Amino acid sequence: MSSPLVSGIRITSGLVFLASIAGLIVSSINGNNEGWVLTIGMASAITAVVLIVTSAVASTKRNPAFVDADAEVVEARVRDLVDAGADEESVRELVRLSLKLGRGA
Repeated sequence: MSSPLVSGIRITSGLVFLASIAGLIVSSINGNNEGWVLTIGMASAITAVVLIVTSAVASTKRNPAFVDADAEVVEARVRDLVDAGADEESVRELVRLSLKLGRGA
């Protein structure tokens, strides 16, 4: 689920794209003024870049290879703590609570 800011940027971008299409049609009908066409085209191009950057920054997907590597590191640390004398069930419960806290649950 995306944040309200990201949703607002996406909706605004869609509106700018629709307005750009209408603007290009109107400027074409009214004499094909190059200044208007370039201005409208640049506005839609800048909006496209903003939308791409917003989507890239707001993406929450992680590469599975990194997730597996992180899991291996955590498991190695759990083993180290258990080997040092910590209770394995307590350490694993701490990891579960940490994950729950990290997910905001």
